[in-house]
Amino acid sequence: MSGHSKWAKVKRYKGALDQKRGQVFSRLSKEIQLAAKSGGDPDTNLRLRTILLKAKEVSMPADTIKRAINKGTGAEAGAILEEVLYEGYGPAGVAVLVEAVTDNRNRTAADIRSVFSKHGGNMGESGSVGFLFEKKGLITVKKEAVSEDDLMGLVLDAGAEDMKSDKADVYEVTTSPETFEKVKKALEDKKIPTDSAEVTMIPKTTVPLDQKKAESVLKLYDALDEHDDVLNVYANFEISDEIMAKLER
Repeated sequence: MSGHSKWAKVKRYKGALDQKRGQVFSRLSKEIQLAAKSGGDPDTNLRLRTILLKAKEVSMPADTIKRAINKGTGAEAGAILEEVLYEGYGPAGVAVLVEAVTDNRNRTAADIRSVFSKHGGNMGESGSVGFLFEKKGLITVKKEAVSEDDLMGLVLDAGAEDMKSDKADVYEVTTSPETFEKVKKALEDKKIPTDSAEVTMIPKTTVPLDQKKAESVLKLYDALDEHDDVLNVYANFEISDEIMAKLER
């Protein structure tokens, strides 16, 4: 089957950065608060349920989760947060989407524009690069956990759109946002552990980068990712495993 994403290794890189900077709980709290605006019961709020699973994976304290839910539902006082999406281009023509949450749109927009400018990019208008991405569920499973044939049959029956096996260590399963939970549950029911599982933005096409361009793009990526209001950064660059290994040293 054909594959969609070159994003998994980049997301793993991003995850390592998040852990290093101690941003995980802060970001998850904001995501939980936003999701809880539609209701504090995860049984009836799919978005909240998905984020709570992420919180559980990183051992987020129950009290922190409860406060975030209460702020989202209005049961506890807190800043009024809203979601914003910024679009732009980085070095080498790489398309960038920035998902942020803020209580001051003007401040955050000015900050993000400045970050783009300082790192060789420019922030564009709404819709300027969004069409280059698709919202998809992306699940990775370590190859040692299950055979390719068994996994393919299971995820296709559960509603997955695609599966690729060209990575050395993991299978990548792609779903629609609507079938993500069903596919993930099918794996859980068979006790097949996932390496990662999330609804994300996957680029339709990618821009391959040499080491010099990769360094420039990742500086922009890192600077955006470090901003307190930013939840996620997506970009359509492609970096080979060999170059990524050099950059991670």
